[in-house]
Amino acid sequence: MKDHHRPLARHRLVSAVSAIFLVGAFVLLLLVAVSLPILKPVYLLSVKSTVTGQPATSIATELRFGVWGVCASSVLDQPTWFTNDGWCYGPKLGYDIPSNITTLTGVSPLLVEAVEQSLLVILVLHPIAAGFSLIGFIFSFFLGPHGVAIIALVTTILAGIVGTIVLGIDLALVIIIRKKIIDEIPYHFEVDFGPGTWMVLAAVVMTWLAVIFLSARACYCCGVKRHYHHHHDSY
Repeated sequence: MKDHHRPLARHRLVSAVSAIFLVGAFVLLLLVAVSLPILKPVYLLSVKSTVTGQPATSIATELRFGVWGVCASSVLDQPTWFTNDGWCYGPKLGYDIPSNITTLTGVSPLLVEAVEQSLLVILVLHPIAAGFSLIGFIFSFFLGPHGVAIIALVTTILAGIVGTIVLGIDLALVIIIRKKIIDEIPYHFEVDFGPGTWMVLAAVVMTWLAVIFLSARACYCCGVKRHYHHHHDSY
């Protein structure tokens, strides 16, 4: 059977590489979208007390923020890479962190409000970016028709743009909160990036790499050739 009757046989290399990048980006964005407290090992940032020499108590010394909620942990139930036995609030859409948590940890209410507002925006954008990646992944298997290739490219570009915005918010959130904590004495806290931020970064990189491959298919450049009925090139 000729290649023009088999759309999956055309541009196999571009299709395979793009599909791998896009499904990887989709999985990463989806995992972050269902982060802590649903998926506790995945969170966006943590605020941790740096005070030492205090007796071990059940008072929370670390807050981990996810898209759907927050978990508070003490030195008696410190979280690990795969578990978090602390007290968690959520999952809830657009959650408000209970005041008793911020009072016990000594975190400024203004800081908490900034986190809540940013996380609400991220909550909306993560599934959108994941959805565009999934659509691009599906269309990447049918790059034979030029129109389908254009659709795959456009949806992947949209996924890259939305993912980049999410990554920018993640980075800005941690940087701004870290600066606020440094400026607000006598608070003794450190703010760190969670694995969710690096997962978004990896997803964004993979998405833009997929854009490069799909662009080569759409414009017939970088070694990607046109397919004619009288021969069977299938780069």
